[in-house]
Amino acid sequence: MAKPMNAMHVDIVEFPLTLVAAIEHRGSPALEHESVRRLIAWRIECGYPPDRHPTYGVHYDDPWTTAPEQYRADFCVAVEEEVAANSFGVVNKKIPGGRCAKVRHRGSRENIPAARYLCETWLPQSGESLRGFPLFFHYVNVGPHVAEADMVTDVYLPIA
Repeated sequence: MAKPMNAMHVDIVEFPLTLVAAIEHRGSPALEHESVRRLIAWRIECGYPPDRHPTYGVHYDDPWTTAPEQYRADFCVAVEEEVAANSFGVVNKKIPGGRCAKVRHRGSRENIPAARYLCETWLPQSGESLRGFPLFFHYVNVGPHVAEADMVTDVYLPIA
């Protein structure tokens, strides 16, 4: 059972600049799984296992308020160096370093209430301001062996 909104623990952390290989998803959130499949195929072919190369999702738009055809998100794998052009459509990007509010979510990644909590409840009450980079997720444990109930996701809100 999910924690009530007022029980979420928020940490302020310094997130390091992170070079990532990204699939740019553009279009309906209902089709994100297709973009993720391409990233997984690239990851396997190029040898970037999740235990050594963390997985992220950068969400530029709110799926609840953005028209499906305008929705944008990047699904990413941390890398040490830029990746070469490839047939999967994976491109080089960076998640900037800096201060972030962070909440750990346990359970399904289908609808993570911590994201809404950070943006709609915590931020207005915190006295903090946004830093100019969108909300992003670190999918701490990924793969077919991870049961939905055991999924761990860190939600980051970049703040000034």
